Amino acid sequence: MTRIIVLLNLKPGKSAADYEKWALTTDLPTVNALDSVDSFTVFQATGVLGGSTSPYQYIEVIDVADMDLFGTETGTDAMGRVAAEFQEWADPIFIVTRKVEAAA
Repeated sequence: MTRIIVLLNLKPGKSAADYEKWALTTDLPTVNALDSVDSFTVFQATGVLGGSTSPYQYIEVIDVADMDLFGTETGTDAMGRVAAEFQEWADPIFIVTRKVEAAA
């Protein structure tokens, strides 16, 4: 499994309420419906432990079961439209990760 962590701040003039509505009605259902995705969740950052302000407003976590299939699925016209809409909301940073585990 590959986990993709997306860090983002909304572009100037974009409201949190409108972004969250779009995420709940468009982004989350579309991405979670992909066969390659085990889970997709959006979090609003509410602060940093210790009390300071988070450098990012939102964090998205996508657990991908099959990166090859994910590449194919995200290349469709439907996903292209969702990605284009997402780019209107933010200029995100996508971090691809792997879990650190002991060797077998």
